[in-house]
Amino acid sequence: METSQDGQTAKEMAVLPKQLQGSPQTDQPRSQHPPKPLPLSKDHLAAAKEKESALEDAGADAPLDALWSPSGMGIPGTPPSTWAGRQDTAASRTALGEDTAGTSCLEGAGPPGLPPVLPEPKGGISSPCSGHKEQETQQGSREDDQRDGSASLVWAATPGMLFQEDKQTRLHPLSLSWVLGYNSSLAVHSLMDGEDRVLLYVASHTVVIHDILGNRQYHLQGHTNVISCLCVSEDRRWVATADQGPDALIIVWDSFSGIPVRTIFGSHPVDGVSAIAISQDAKYLATISAGTVQRVCVWKWTLPTEKPVCSTELRPEFGYQDYVIFNPQNPYEFVSNGKTQVIFYLWGDAGLQYDAPLLSNQTFNSVVGCFSQSVFHFNNSQALTGTSAGKLVVWDTVSPHSSSKELQVKPHSRKATKLVPMRDSLTVVMVFESCIVTGDVKGRVKFFDGQLQLLACYSHSKVGPIRSISFSKTPPDPPGASPACSTSCTTSSQPFIARNFILSTSDATVLHVATDRTNFEKVMEEAKKAVNAVACHPRRALVAVGSHCGLLKVWDYQQTKYLVSRIFTGAGIQCLSYDPKGYFLAAGFTDGSVYILDAISLQSSCKEFRFSHGPVTHISFSHDSEYLATADEKYAVTVYKRVLKNGSGCWEHLAGLHSHYKPIRSILFGVQLDSNEPRLLSLGEDRQLVEYDLNSSSKDHLVVLHRDRVEQIAVPLCLAWYPQLSTESFILTANNCYKMKLYNTTTKMCRKTLLGPTYGSPLEKIQILPTTNATDPQKCYLAYITKDKVGLQILPVDGNPHKSSAFICHPDGVSDLASSYDGHYIFTAGGKDCTVMKWEVNLNALDAAASLGGEDLMPFYNLLDGGREGEFFRELEDYFYYAQLRSHGIETLEPRQVSTYIPLEEIPSVMRAMGFYPSEEKIEEMINEVKFSKYVDTGEQVTKINLGDFIKLYINHRPAFGLSMKKIQRAFQVLGYDNENGDKVIDRGDLLLLLQCRGEHMTEDELAQCLTTLMGKRPREGGSEPDAYDPSGAAALTEEEIPAEITAEIFTADILGLPIAEPEKKNRKKR
Repeated sequence: METSQDGQTAKEMAVLPKQLQGSPQTDQPRSQHPPKPLPLSKDHLAAAKEKESALEDAGADAPLDALWSPSGMGIPGTPPSTWAGRQDTAASRTALGEDTAGTSCLEGAGPPGLPPVLPEPKGGISSPCSGHKEQETQQGSREDDQRDGSASLVWAATPGMLFQEDKQTRLHPLSLSWVLGYNSSLAVHSLMDGEDRVLLYVASHTVVIHDILGNRQYHLQGHTNVISCLCVSEDRRWVATADQGPDALIIVWDSFSGIPVRTIFGSHPVDGVSAIAISQDAKYLATISAGTVQRVCVWKWTLPTEKPVCSTELRPEFGYQDYVIFNPQNPYEFVSNGKTQVIFYLWGDAGLQYDAPLLSNQTFNSVVGCFSQSVFHFNNSQALTGTSAGKLVVWDTVSPHSSSKELQVKPHSRKATKLVPMRDSLTVVMVFESCIVTGDVKGRVKFFDGQLQLLACYSHSKVGPIRSISFSKTPPDPPGASPACSTSCTTSSQPFIARNFILSTSDATVLHVATDRTNFEKVMEEAKKAVNAVACHPRRALVAVGSHCGLLKVWDYQQTKYLVSRIFTGAGIQCLSYDPKGYFLAAGFTDGSVYILDAISLQSSCKEFRFSHGPVTHISFSHDSEYLATADEKYAVTVYKRVLKNGSGCWEHLAGLHSHYKPIRSILFGVQLDSNEPRLLSLGEDRQLVEYDLNSSSKDHLVVLHRDRVEQIAVPLCLAWYPQLSTESFILTANNCYKMKLYNTTTKMCRKTLLGPTYGSPLEKIQILPTTNATDPQKCYLAYITKDKVGLQILPVDGNPHKSSAFICHPDGVSDLASSYDGHYIFTAGGKDCTVMKWEVNLNALDAAASLGGEDLMPFYNLLDGGREGEFFRELEDYFYYAQLRSHGIETLEPRQVSTYIPLEEIPSVMRAMGFYPSEEKIEEMINEVKFSKYVDTGEQVTKINLGDFIKLYINHRPAFGLSMKKIQRAFQVLGYDNENGDKVIDRGDLLLLLQCRGEHMTEDELAQCLTTLMGKRPREGGSEPDAYDPSGAAALTEEEIPAEITAEIFTADILGLPIAEPEKKNRKKR
């Protein structure tokens, strides 16, 4: 599990209140002033229960007293422990005046019997439109609570308070500052309207609360996977979100304060959640899992338990259920649907029951289509479902001939009684007040009465398929005239007045519709396809974002304002790059074309180029803006040159070359050491670092200057020029084994191998962060992305894990990285999640975290098993001193020179003794790394190494995660064959031949020596020298001890002598 720089795991970070994660919340930290609930004795509690029972019998509303909300904070039936996302059952019961060994008064799966008409919700949900009586009650409660201690942040929250607080100092090296784009497959909700137009939507794993008019955002962060579904309570206060993936979470947020009031772990541990709904009284959640066999659960989220009130599994033949909604009139009833099946549920003390009525094209002799959304009728027992064929299915209750007792535990059977044509494919069906509202693929919003008679229709020619509709909380002012307009129609003589609403469409557009003027106002228009490209202007606060839908947008990231855009038809944007002077913006497209645009207006500077035969994956300008290079998916590098024609500069194609035989990972322009001429390098997964001679290249002929193999086994993934922190110049690479390497820029010799950041996946892209630190120009930092994270690394790289930090940015994958010209911001593009995230950089926090990790060798000691005081370190010391003895001769009688160093020749022996078996090439790299470590400064070679430097060398060169059984099994999958028992095996002769002929070649004697030593059967000569070896008889011993067919388990346990897990041991015994 990945950790942040302060040691918190991702799961712990997920449930921390935002104010503890560095986000502005209140002036006082919660940890200093915990809330004090009102003391309730058992007598008071019993009296309150009796009072509530009497009111419930009379069908009256429960009073807003301290029983259901100990400090009047407005969570229905919530124990105090849920205020800040904690689940402390004992504390909850104590706060409610109940003995911790007793049963909470809040528990219970449901009513003993379902009444015909349910009373209004108890414990009232606080609302900004509440009456004076509620406000007075809360005010009195607030004063009492403040006398006892600090008030609850949730209880004290009011609408709009998120944006009223002063911005506090960021506590983490990277803090999410702004999000561009959103998940257009999920609904957009209107939290506030009028003077404060506030929207709530999902962007990747983050919930964004966006004040449109105030141009502000607040981010609800806690999920580690992409959010798959969300729902909002009737009063817009409680927001429930869920995700899919490992460690899936359900989080209930207070939208007033931004605090996660409840986190449910392990709700659907295998696949996560596909659909979620919240009841009208906001007390219950219904969730549907995302697995092949779906599970439906009902949660009373205000209880501090990880188990649902009730649940059931659905049969796979029902199809994938992806939508669920409660009956507003009955929280014990809800409905779900997939594309082919609608299911009705009823839950209570008897558990969760469901009914799945059949409906086919033969039922009404009419095409039904795929189901989209379902809803319960507002004033009768009917339910409605919209379909892709433009029909509205009406479901009616079929009264079974059974006793009233059976009706309490079984759902009412339902039957499709009517198929109402609605003209166009329906995407949204909902009930609002006394209307049934539909949205369709033509962008029309229609209002119907209870008898499905059309009341009004709102449409606009430029509105796409509707994804969601969210109404304002307050009705509009009465219009001065009837809203007769071409975009709206009414069917009655009286003008139809609906509340204003927010529309979101499947093509990533959000609109505000003012019903009194039938005015469609575009609020947001974002990328509807993958966003793979982002680039920052080298001199101004501008960021360019490119999408696969052809949309190119430029933003002012200081003012967070959209400036200019251009849509390219026919192909998607794959990569972007500004030239160093800021005049041009180059774009590479999925069809292989390259556009060079004016950086401000986005107008083409010349005709597009089409010399790449595949999607352009990388694009870059030289430092003098005279060259442009691209790389494409066909493993080719193409170079363009700026030339003078008719007195003006223009671009022309120079040459191209298929210089790699595997995907190109990076192209990089630099500057020659002895001149100001540009140099160009490319790095591929074929492990080749290719440098091109631009001066010698001519039209259609790209000259290769050098071609160097940079890795033996690992695959290089990214490339950057290392800052000039010493007299020697380096190229920095990162590979898929979590190692970073420094190569001399001239000789391409590997000068250092270092342990890189290990946050779940290797580094995919790296970029030196621009700094404006005039006081310490040697202080440099590296920005990087992994598969799903963005991070910072303090330079110089030395393998110290405390010098790096990473944060989840796009769980479904990061596609690109860019940093602002001043290094204050980092931008990440999320690929298929269609978002770009802006991260504020706080280098002081990163430096502080590195200081807390310890100085000198302390961080490296902690990377050894057991640390400085562990057995592993003591063994290392013993081997180190034994190597000193070996270097002087074991049997010598001469006086020994005591030293803290060993000769470089002993490094391989000590490494192997510690369980790390480097190849001959790695041994050469390690020895050269130490030997030439001071050569540039002193001109002398180092011939010995001390214990501290050896520990660093060992940690930086050993495998980041050791040798796993999976790796060995994978090798046998590739090299082996299936024997008669169905096991993957390698023939003994084939294995010996592979070891001698493939990879680093071994002689027969070397192989026999290794195998007999490993298996403890090594024949020896007389004498005490440990390396004395007699090869006679080794071949016979090898053939005798090694079976004819070797499995991965036999190779690991019997030949290498490594411990294996119990399942592998059993498999080995069976054979």
